[in-house]
Amino acid sequence: MYYRQLAISMTGEIAAYFDLDGTLLDASSEKTLTGQLAFRRPWRIPLGATMWTMGFMGNLLRGRSVYDAARNRGHFCLASWEVLERYSEQIASQNLIQKVPQEALDCISWHKGQGHRVVLVTATIAPMAEAMGAKLEVDTIYGCGPKIRKGILSGSEKGWSVPRRKGKVPVVQKDAKENGHDLSLCYGYGNTMADTWFMRKTGNPIAINPDKKMKNLADENGWECRIWKI
Repeated sequence: MYYRQLAISMTGEIAAYFDLDGTLLDASSEKTLTGQLAFRRPWRIPLGATMWTMGFMGNLLRGRSVYDAARNRGHFCLASWEVLERYSEQIASQNLIQKVPQEALDCISWHKGQGHRVVLVTATIAPMAEAMGAKLEVDTIYGCGPKIRKGILSGSEKGWSVPRRKGKVPVVQKDAKENGHDLSLCYGYGNTMADTWFMRKTGNPIAINPDKKMKNLADENGWECRIWKI
């Protein structure tokens, strides 16, 4: 399991588990990173598009859902982890931190004031997740990537921790167990139906910027809904 611990964990039974893109961030962090990589290295555009398409088709043939198939890492093929880490830090500092709604920042501050751990659980590639997590001053980050990040990416997620859709559930459960949290008292924040898998495991699921389908689900289950937009 890949994660990064940013600060000494707070004690207590409660944690707040947050998705990143569309939840805390009113933007797509990985698309922004991909765009910056293409802007600085234009030769990557046809390569990335080709490798992503091949990954998409290959995943479909292996029986994966369209949602999962489309979220392959072909667009990062032949990029180095070092470059992704450097670009991610720059993008988080100069661009994306400005796209975090004040309501999201206030929510994080509230949880910290209550003595809750604040945990980021996102399918965003790990360097970008780490860079945003550092800016948001969360306690722990679970991003998408291998435990050891060196060299060049192939575009494959083989050997990676991938907290996406149902994959977020064991991440949240393991984190809660290791830190002595009672999930029935914890909070889960997400913005899509893909997030509802882990949100259901918490006693306080909160839908952020929900679309119609998620809003209906939230209403049926008595979940709180909030709108966080820049």
